[in-house]
Amino acid sequence: MRVLMVEDDPMVAKFNRMYVERVPGFDVAGHAENLTKAKEMLRAEAIDIVLLDVYLNKENGLDLLEELRKEQIPVDVIAITSANDTSSLQRAKRLGCTDYLIKPFHFERFREALINVKEWQKASGTKKEWGQEDVDQLFLANKGTQEEHELPKGLTTETFRIVGEEILQHAGSTFTTQGLAESTGISRVSVRKYLAFLEGEGVLKITMNYAGSGRPLQQYTMPPEQGEILKDWMEK
Repeated sequence: MRVLMVEDDPMVAKFNRMYVERVPGFDVAGHAENLTKAKEMLRAEAIDIVLLDVYLNKENGLDLLEELRKEQIPVDVIAITSANDTSSLQRAKRLGCTDYLIKPFHFERFREALINVKEWQKASGTKKEWGQEDVDQLFLANKGTQEEHELPKGLTTETFRIVGEEILQHAGSTFTTQGLAESTGISRVSVRKYLAFLEGEGVLKITMNYAGSGRPLQQYTMPPEQGEILKDWMEK
């Protein structure tokens, strides 16, 4: 699904892009720093989802949402903003905002918002008539989804945080299973499980060190920009 980010803060846009690219099936089609550019891109390209900031430089992102509804442009809008006042929230809801994320938010909540839109668009494109049960699955989609994104069986929150804190100390540099086991006091077997999970999530990268005559040494690195994602998992 093609996502347009409407955000005037370059750093926030960078993290939003990183989050979008972590969710399979979603790509950033473009980035607009203001409403004029956003409208140009929406009229020129096929966009499925708009990630909309409310507080833009001398502009209100909800004005764009209102124009989209008046022109009946078929696009779903997720507000991603620090606007936590009742007026903004009420206006967004009345204008048909699909979801509303208040900064700062966790990756899993962001992922959930994207997946819900995808499920809605998929279902609405195939169904001609709806039963109440089908409607409930869409409108109550946020309920009961947290368990889907918990740590895998066999991994505990407490141990994950200990391992995570140690990994954060090595951001941008290499480390090994043995090194983390020694610094945390956790067995190598246990540490390896947590590292394997984070590698599978894309937080860590594996490299093989073939120096020496023995078996190659497996090393891990965590790019600095992945630190926020690791912190999200640690806060669960």
